[in-house]
Amino acid sequence: MRAIHGLWRWRHNPLCRATDLAEAWVALVTLVLITVAAPVIGSLVGFTAQDSLQRSVREQQHSRHLVMATVVRSLGGVPPETDPDTSAAHETRSRVLADWPAPDGTRQHGPALADLKSPHPGDRFRLWTDPHGRITTRPLDAPTATTHAVLAGFGAALLTAGLVDSGRRLIVWRMVRRRYALWDQAWDRAGPDWGKAGTGI
Repeated sequence: MRAIHGLWRWRHNPLCRATDLAEAWVALVTLVLITVAAPVIGSLVGFTAQDSLQRSVREQQHSRHLVMATVVRSLGGVPPETDPDTSAAHETRSRVLADWPAPDGTRQHGPALADLKSPHPGDRFRLWTDPHGRITTRPLDAPTATTHAVLAGFGAALLTAGLVDSGRRLIVWRMVRRRYALWDQAWDRAGPDWGKAGTGI
């Protein structure tokens, strides 16, 4: 808003100083950059993030496999943090000792997180693994990737606008300091004659 407010200095005014005109130019350039450059940069970042994230989605969906695991026994205790990018982040999970098949057909055995409230030996649950049968997180899905890309684009646009406005504020601050310094010099030159009879006549 300050950038728009600075455009009033374009009005014809016989008292308009060179610094006023310069401040108006700074405001105009800032307004153009915020309304044009920020959305363009945000769009580029968003499209780039979307392309990269969708590539990750395809890679993860190709390399991660959903298998059925069997509970051997419950391990109890507090489960570790779940993957925040999944819709199952707040589901009840239990630590268990389980058996599961790897994608190559070999049998795997070890601790796992089961989406079971009260697991018992023999209960079955789904488990995501990598090509070697190691437990991994569920693959990123396309809607979540798109959401992240949109947020990245908005964030880049806002950051660009903030940086441009910060640059404008810095330039105007330096201009105001220089203006005050010139005023001080003018007062210093007028100081010896201040208050004398006939001064300014």
